[in-house]
Amino acid sequence: MSLFSALSIGASGMSAQRTRAELLVENLANVETTRTPEGGPYRRKDAVFQSADVESPFSSVFNLAKEAGGVEVADIVTDSRDPERRYMPGHPDADSQGYVAFPRVDPAQDMVDLMGASRGYEANVAAIGAIKDMIQRSISLLS
Repeated sequence: MSLFSALSIGASGMSAQRTRAELLVENLANVETTRTPEGGPYRRKDAVFQSADVESPFSSVFNLAKEAGGVEVADIVTDSRDPERRYMPGHPDADSQGYVAFPRVDPAQDMVDLMGASRGYEANVAAIGAIKDMIQRSISLLS
């Protein structure tokens, strides 16, 4: 594996973690959303990762093939569980029995997941920084 391919792998990890973080923030922002354009309460979303082949931007110059090792978002799954029902008869979205359907979003769990996504992103940034340093040292050795 070349150092340039390693940069592409780190970038794919950063992109996947960014998508995951965006979904987690969306979940947290909609924890009390009882009405969506699709009808009903907001449905929690989560990213599913899978390994992916990455291509270095320099692969055509150096005649390198695609190398496995990156990550991508394979799917965004929507929670299909029944919504949480709370008795709130005065609420505008209450049904005939006075219950309101709320999303099944656990803010504590989503905050922990968001911290994990943030640390994953930071780890990829650190890896890219180390690779950049190795490239700079290689260039300085050649000069």
